[in-house]
Amino acid sequence: MRGLVSYSLYVFCLCLALNGARAQEPEIVIEDVLDTPDIAAEEPEVAIVHPDFKPYVSSNAVFWEQFTEGWRERWKASNAKKSGTEDFSYIGRWAVEEATVFPGLKGDKGLVVKDKAAHHAISAKFAEPLDNTDKSLVLQYEVKLQNGLECGGAYLKLLTEDESLHAEEFSDKTAYQIMFGPDRCGATNKVHLIIRRKSPVTGEYEEKHLIGGPRASITKLSNLYTLILNPDQTFEIRINGATSIAGSLLDDTAFNPAFNPPKEIQDPEDTKPEEWIDEETIPDPSQATKPDDWDEDEPYQIADPDAAKPEDWDEDAEEFIPDPEAEKPDDWDDEEDGEWVPPLVPNPECEEHGCGTWTAPSILNPKYKGKWVQPRIPNPDYKGPWTPREIPNPDYYEDEKPANLEPIGAIGFELWTMQNDILFDNIYVGHSLEEAEKIGNATYVVKVEIEQAEEKASRPKVEEPKAPLTTWEQFKKDPVAFSIQQTKLFYTFFQRDPIFAIRTYPETAAALGIAIVTVLSIFFSTVLTLFSSKPAPAPVPARVPTKPESTAETETEAVAESADASPTETTAKRRTKKN
Repeated sequence: MRGLVSYSLYVFCLCLALNGARAQEPEIVIEDVLDTPDIAAEEPEVAIVHPDFKPYVSSNAVFWEQFTEGWRERWKASNAKKSGTEDFSYIGRWAVEEATVFPGLKGDKGLVVKDKAAHHAISAKFAEPLDNTDKSLVLQYEVKLQNGLECGGAYLKLLTEDESLHAEEFSDKTAYQIMFGPDRCGATNKVHLIIRRKSPVTGEYEEKHLIGGPRASITKLSNLYTLILNPDQTFEIRINGATSIAGSLLDDTAFNPAFNPPKEIQDPEDTKPEEWIDEETIPDPSQATKPDDWDEDEPYQIADPDAAKPEDWDEDAEEFIPDPEAEKPDDWDDEEDGEWVPPLVPNPECEEHGCGTWTAPSILNPKYKGKWVQPRIPNPDYKGPWTPREIPNPDYYEDEKPANLEPIGAIGFELWTMQNDILFDNIYVGHSLEEAEKIGNATYVVKVEIEQAEEKASRPKVEEPKAPLTTWEQFKKDPVAFSIQQTKLFYTFFQRDPIFAIRTYPETAAALGIAIVTVLSIFFSTVLTLFSSKPAPAPVPARVPTKPESTAETETEAVAESADASPTETTAKRRTKKN
């Protein structure tokens, strides 16, 4: 019997080993083909290097700002009052400091918005006014949202060169030529491009808003925004060096309103003639009265006439009863609070059948027709919708070169934001796209690589999932628990689909089969032995030993004799010596 049990355990372990080897085989083949290591080596932590900031010298910029020494002489915070207010509005503070979130170059400073939920205004004048007539205009700057941007702006303005620019404080009333940059609040998230143009006919300015501007990059890394206006009247917006949108200023669908007004407009003095009929349908004169069989009083729903009350329905039982477990609170005062009444709870007797007054369920009324309405037919006199006649637009003009802006004398930030620590840096205004690209490569690209490394290092480390244990490894870890678990799974699936269970757990099926065969073999062997055995013979009397000494005494005497004898004495001498 022990042999059969040992053999069964041996076969069970052998099945598990074969299954484990089979589970590992595909992984071995793949590793051999791809020639990859078994375990990927962990990347060693490398200290992030922050090189020292070195100012960039621009060769042909009209305005170039990195907020180095002397920035206070170039920039002036506004003390003006915002339009429509009597109190001082621009109370937001400005500072020039290094980034505190994902820093880049050591010693690299930028202009920072310091206050939340406050109006900020600051500007810097150009050494000489910028005139981009028949020239490219390139505006580029960096924005770093160190606390993100939930609601507020991070755009800048190119201010118009006029007398008021030098006579008044910078504010939202200051005339500008271009407003450009990111803005976000709620569902609005876009990069603004607004160009102010003066009508040569009316003399009034209009703000031309770009339609479908690109989404702003709302990250805590530095982002580079570039605007390009070309003398061929095309425009382009780049974000981090990549083109986000481009088109023509002369495209009537690109800006609202368009740079060129329509040649014709609807006559504001034109009125619809009295005889003009614009009703598509009229009441059908042949069905002017309600039919006699039309009953408007029929309800929309009626009680189902075929419904019957269930036999177990108890109309005498209440659906809700006072809670038998509820107790009056200790601080309840009947005189002040009134008589205490326990709360109602669903009647437990109504869980299996209905209680209370039974009513038949409602169904749609087949006789319902509703309110009668006279049918309508197509109007034979219909002329279509009326529109005023078109007349020449008295305000029409052709703006053939909207990219030729008025002279620009300064740059300014006029913002309101709910987030502080917005940082601006590396502001370029000029005519050379090549110069702007060189600046971006020398400043932004170098900086953002370090910021990305800082951001990556700040992410929480996530351990890669370990490879699941093979069947053989699970068995070695805990043979008893694994065997019990496999047997339970096999039994569960065997009840539903025996073939599927055997195919899914072949080693368990084999082990259980062998165990069953072993138990049956032991059982039948025992039964056969009991029925086929003969009566045992009578016991034979044991022989009486001739010598009284016991075997143990004889052995002891022999050992004693051996111990007393010397190695060279013969047996005869030893016996004589003893006597």
